[in-house]
Amino acid sequence: MKIGCHVSIADSIDKAVDRASLIGCNTFQIFTRSPRMWKARTLSDEEISAFKEKLGKTDISPVVSHMPYLPNLSSSNPEPYKRSIATLRLELERCNLLGIPYLVTHLGSHLGKGKEQGQKQIVNAIDTAISGLDKYPMLLLENTSGKTNEVGSTFIEIGAIIDRVSTDHIGVCFDTCHAYARGYDIATPRGLTETINEIESRVGMDKIKIVHLNDSKGELDSRMDRHNHIGEGNIGEKGFLNFLSSSFKEKPLILETPIDEIRSDKDNVEKARELYMWANKVV
Repeated sequence: MKIGCHVSIADSIDKAVDRASLIGCNTFQIFTRSPRMWKARTLSDEEISAFKEKLGKTDISPVVSHMPYLPNLSSSNPEPYKRSIATLRLELERCNLLGIPYLVTHLGSHLGKGKEQGQKQIVNAIDTAISGLDKYPMLLLENTSGKTNEVGSTFIEIGAIIDRVSTDHIGVCFDTCHAYARGYDIATPRGLTETINEIESRVGMDKIKIVHLNDSKGELDSRMDRHNHIGEGNIGEKGFLNFLSSSFKEKPLILETPIDEIRSDKDNVEKARELYMWANKVV
């Protein structure tokens, strides 16, 4: 079983490896820079070496990077769109430097221009960002909760984007909270089967490389993107037992759950591991 969470890079990016190890992760996710700023601090050679050296002394794999929050790959506004593509390119290059194999990206908002236009913008953004790169991490498109104007809330939409980009080095990050909020009832056997069938027909389960394992504060089909502690939301313990007994259990599971007085990251990782073992009757 591969399980971990999103960890901080505060002070130096190599500290993320230390934090992941303390929590008991054997996979983890990071931002390579501040997620709330366009400008990114250059990674020093010392940081890069320390990150790789520390990681090489663990059994942690894979490491996943996540795009910052500001870019909108679906935008038709020229200046923000140009900056979004430049940020995607930079993140691909930073992952190359750090040896990170996956980069997760949100697909953004079409800002009222329509899903078809949003998809065109995404395809162009990806093709432009990877142009001229000899190598780059696999780009993982994350399903959204389906808020107004969001692109990529269904696997029909995501499949259409994957079919149109100029690279095969692309996959999917499946977020449980987002899927549930969009109306994919992964908490029940029937709903989970229907979800997997849609993925198989439109994308392929082999394209799911990472799972963001999050409970949902919103109800089924609420379109509300609010994560909750594992087992404490509307998916619930029973829902996660159902989910973690399916083929999704074979994917690296990365938590993006709240940190508060209810539970820490370590507590949520342990809870998810407990449910996994229970679902699969691991002694």
